[in-house]
Amino acid sequence: MNEFLEREEKIVRMLKTVFDPEIPVNIYDLGLIYRIEPQEDNSVDIDMTLTAPNCPAVDFIVEDVRMKVESIPGISEARINIVFDPPWDKDMMSEEAKLELGFL
Repeated sequence: MNEFLEREEKIVRMLKTVFDPEIPVNIYDLGLIYRIEPQEDNSVDIDMTLTAPNCPAVDFIVEDVRMKVESIPGISEARINIVFDPPWDKDMMSEEAKLELGFL
């Protein structure tokens, strides 16, 4: 398997352990992760959004993502970019997340 794909899979597994404190579903299954891009220098760029632009837990969530991703062996730095384009909506959630939250 390609080294970047393997690293991305480890990052996804780690992102599935990060939760918005107000929602019982991880941020990956919520559809909040827009881009994961491992770099040659062992850093990774992550574009993510929030369920609402004024999310009070933004600092907590971003720090949780950074700490957990940087704990993966071989990852030297995680750069988290908060983006609001495209705006998040519930259609971005996985089927499991929709089921968990009662949207199915």
